[in-house]
Amino acid sequence: MVFKNGWKMTSLDVRPLTGALGAEIRGVALADVDDALFGRIHQLLLEHLVLFFPDAAGLTPAGHKAFGRRFGQLEVHQLLPKLPEHDEIVVLDSEQGAKADVWHTDVTYAQSPPIASVLQIVQSPAVGGDTMWSNQYLAYEALSEPIRELVDGLTAIHVLEYGTFRGEAEHPVVRVHPETGKRSLYVNRMFTKRIPQLSSEESAMLLAHLFTVSESPQRVCRYRWTEGAVAVWDNRATQHYAVNDYTARRVGRRVTVLGDEPKGDGARWPNHQVVGMSATAVKD
Repeated sequence: MVFKNGWKMTSLDVRPLTGALGAEIRGVALADVDDALFGRIHQLLLEHLVLFFPDAAGLTPAGHKAFGRRFGQLEVHQLLPKLPEHDEIVVLDSEQGAKADVWHTDVTYAQSPPIASVLQIVQSPAVGGDTMWSNQYLAYEALSEPIRELVDGLTAIHVLEYGTFRGEAEHPVVRVHPETGKRSLYVNRMFTKRIPQLSSEESAMLLAHLFTVSESPQRVCRYRWTEGAVAVWDNRATQHYAVNDYTARRVGRRVTVLGDEPKGDGARWPNHQVVGMSATAVKD
């Protein structure tokens, strides 16, 4: 027997999908994952950032939750519709408006965003409805050294306003992954609103550049779903985008693993202030 990082190594059929991220794993019954197999899956997730299990059509809601709990405590989402009798499983139904066709990292408006998500597509269009993921390690590495030095010392404000709900959090623009120690960009087009250390104009220009870098196609994996397939992704180093190019119904079920507080270098400069105004009076 061979051991690595304390886990028994398990042979799996692993098929990398792109040079940037993503791997497909076949022949795994997710409802029957033991400690040794989960250790191998966990290591593969850290390596590939998003894993796909195309043979998971028989996964039950109970099995879905049990596999998700392998990664940590499951979230009960405040806003999204739930599967009856399974509050931890949100239902993403295109006929109810669930078409997240903006690049984003899940729930970054929370103080402790989720660390991972496990999504099963239970109904898929015959054509279209793919999902894309992007590698935010590579996005950070693509920045020039002067820009990396700048963004290492900045924070960003993430906001969601939905009806009477408002969520807001401030996170490092560059976060350090708690398991790999690698740096990744941690801003996204859906939730990141401003960089408080900069003026409004500077913030808008820098965020526009960072969004472009983070979404570049050379750092993307695009997955064509089959019904029943499952994806697991590391929310700490990826963004994703649901391609809205279909008219037939698309339904997914997702569990989300509660997170940790993103860590980075912290702000090296004070928040920007307009001369003669207090910081609380500034409206970006």
